[in-house]
Amino acid sequence: MTEVRSNSFTTHDGVSLFYRHWPAEAMQPEAARRAIVMFHRGHEHGGRMAHLVEELGLQGFDFFAWDARGHGESPGERGDSPSFATSVRDVQTFIDHIAATYGIDTADMVVLAQSVGAVVISTWAHDYAPKIRALVLASPAFKVKLYVPFARPGLKLMRAWRGNFFVNSYVKARFLSHDPQRIASFEADPLISRPISVNMLLGLYDAAERVVADAQAIQIPTQLLISGSDFVVHRKPQEQFFARLGSLDKEMHILPGFFHDTLGERDRAHALSRVRRFVLKAFEQSLQRPSLLNADRLGWSCAEAEELAAPLPVNSPRDLYWRATRASMRLGSNLSAGVKLGFETGFDSGSTLDYVYRNTPTGSSPIGRLIDRNYLNSIGWRGIRQRKVHAEELLRLAMGKLRESGSEVRIVDIAAGHGRYILEALEQGNDKPDSILLRDYSDINVRDGSALIEQKGLGRIARFVKGDAFDKADLAALDPKPTLAVVSGLYELFASNAMVSNSLAGLAEALEEGGYLIYTGQPWHPQLELIARALTSHRGGEAWVMRRRSQAEMDQLVEAAGFRKITQRIDEWGIFSVSLAQRVS
Repeated sequence: MTEVRSNSFTTHDGVSLFYRHWPAEAMQPEAARRAIVMFHRGHEHGGRMAHLVEELGLQGFDFFAWDARGHGESPGERGDSPSFATSVRDVQTFIDHIAATYGIDTADMVVLAQSVGAVVISTWAHDYAPKIRALVLASPAFKVKLYVPFARPGLKLMRAWRGNFFVNSYVKARFLSHDPQRIASFEADPLISRPISVNMLLGLYDAAERVVADAQAIQIPTQLLISGSDFVVHRKPQEQFFARLGSLDKEMHILPGFFHDTLGERDRAHALSRVRRFVLKAFEQSLQRPSLLNADRLGWSCAEAEELAAPLPVNSPRDLYWRATRASMRLGSNLSAGVKLGFETGFDSGSTLDYVYRNTPTGSSPIGRLIDRNYLNSIGWRGIRQRKVHAEELLRLAMGKLRESGSEVRIVDIAAGHGRYILEALEQGNDKPDSILLRDYSDINVRDGSALIEQKGLGRIARFVKGDAFDKADLAALDPKPTLAVVSGLYELFASNAMVSNSLAGLAEALEEGGYLIYTGQPWHPQLELIARALTSHRGGEAWVMRRRSQAEMDQLVEAAGFRKITQRIDEWGIFSVSLAQRVS
């Protein structure tokens, strides 16, 4: 076996995580480097996957295996992380580190993950749409067998009462593998820890449900290995995930008699030979993904939006439910300022968005303020506020990159609403841009945004004008030419990819080469039907029906316009993403 090298990388929040690296053997001269990046089970660490380096027989590949936060030789309380989403973001940071440090293109990486690691990786594949070569998922823990009735609701209730706490794994080594050596090494390994935090366990469940339900958004070639006699996780969600998986190249193998440690079973050679074949086959052709540029006219998201727009049978149970929901919201609008504003201007309007950003419950009475607080605390509005935080972060990052290259910082936001998040982000820093141009179609937004500019004392460098964010010629003629364009919360409101492409093409013409684009997406939303059946849009009070774009679809639209994606942020619920891209020739 190749000698293993120990190393570490630094996460986005400054934590140094440990990983192992096995350099490639028998690498062809001048050939591009290829890598297998491995992610371990819960409670374990990357060293438990070391045997795969030799057993897979892929001598031309570099192998990497991390120790996740709170596992193995990485820091943190055992079995814990700030959140499940933090661990998912750690994956992206790790992949970026490998690419930058070892010169291995993301397209030449295969990700191999097992159990909890496979759920982390599935969530990453869904939320970040990475351009990796292939995925191999072994016994993904989409639904852990807790064996105790009502265990999950009970854990949620206890967490609400006592905060985060830890539970110990009930799993014995003899229920993980039939291999005596694997059993003995598991029992003797000092780096294996039994606890897992309830925050991580519940986060695992929530992410797994979302990813299984929306697996069609994952288009990476995927091999799924299922243990036939798994005492730890349920098989049904694994099969549902595979059935919904959006990849054109996918295969599933059920391995009879295998326990949960699929890649460490006694007869694992049967599984590993299939993994090896799948990996080598993935490199026999150039990296390809299905085009999603016409996904607004054909495909699952188009069908989903059409179903939400279709009227329900009159007096059916669902019709009665949503009629009652609308009536209760209308009643609440007499007391809650936020709900009232939503009905008056549209729940997707710039005015509503500005109200959500301010996040101050307002109403005509204590009951009204309570209604308003519940309204502002809904999952969608919490996601919107986190999107604001991420947009501000990437705004500062892009400004820093422009300053480093000696370029002026000329910002345009083509659909700014009231412009609050842009102005507040720039107000906080010492480095002010050279110019800020805010645009919006709404006279109300232009008026209120102009007042906000004066209120914040930015009138010397900022101005607000009326403009159409989908007018390609108007955008292309922006003067002065921007070096940083922002499109936040706009494209999610319009189903048509032609409109989005037109807007992006105009921005690509307007931006100087090397300039930056910040764009948002909405790959997932747990309240789509509530929004479509109960809330109204700014467009004449019609129903607010949204067509979701997967992250892969949104990224393809941006890339087709002439941009290269650099980095991304997404909230812990997987609802709103914010990405930074650069204009390339």
